[in-house]
Amino acid sequence: MTNLLPLKQAGSRLKNLIKSTLSTLLLVVAIASIAAPAIATGLFDLPDFDADQVWVVDTADAISNVNQSKLTKTFQELASQTGQEVRMVAIRRLDYGETVDSLADTIFQDWYPNAEAQANQTLLVLDTLTNNVAIRSGDSAQELIGAEVAQSLVDDTVGYNIRNGNKYNQAFIDAGDRLVAVLSGQEDPGPPEMNDEIQIEGTFTKAEDTDDGSATVWVIGFLIVATIIPMATYYWYVGLGN
Repeated sequence: MTNLLPLKQAGSRLKNLIKSTLSTLLLVVAIASIAAPAIATGLFDLPDFDADQVWVVDTADAISNVNQSKLTKTFQELASQTGQEVRMVAIRRLDYGETVDSLADTIFQDWYPNAEAQANQTLLVLDTLTNNVAIRSGDSAQELIGAEVAQSLVDDTVGYNIRNGNKYNQAFIDAGDRLVAVLSGQEDPGPPEMNDEIQIEGTFTKAEDTDDGSATVWVIGFLIVATIIPMATYYWYVGLGN
């Protein structure tokens, strides 16, 4: 007569193993789903907007306190002298489905809800994960800056400093100096002198290459492991019982 005790013991051990594996899997999935959005940034992750206090917002810790203070003073003086206002935002990572352009649009509309409020405003937004930049200006500011200078600010002023070793501090300082000049009615000082040997595409990351994909791969991997291990363990225990 076949001894069923080993099989019963194997079944009991297998049930315990499956419970333990599923608990671990659920924990991993929960951490993956909670941790990823926690480091992303959307409008509601930014400080409450105060026109008198908020000039530079850096949730990415990319700009030194000294340079933030310098930019703040420069922008306050510009506003006092010309009525034109400049604000800069640096974030570490965008919310899922967001782009730097869509976030810039959202911030601009939220901070300045109508055309009158937007008229003398300029906003520059940088995402340090992808190194993408967006600039938005109201009607009066656009007339002073112009489409060509606005694009050059993104590509040549901020873009050059990022390509040249992710120099975020210098990128913001150079962009700030250039914006202050043109918004004050002065001649555009132009972008920094560029070295043609710098690799233009080297530091820019495509959206599909960010760590969102890595998180998905890890979750799928744990799902596969959680399926295979209990099955393999079951056959191993059954084999011991025979």
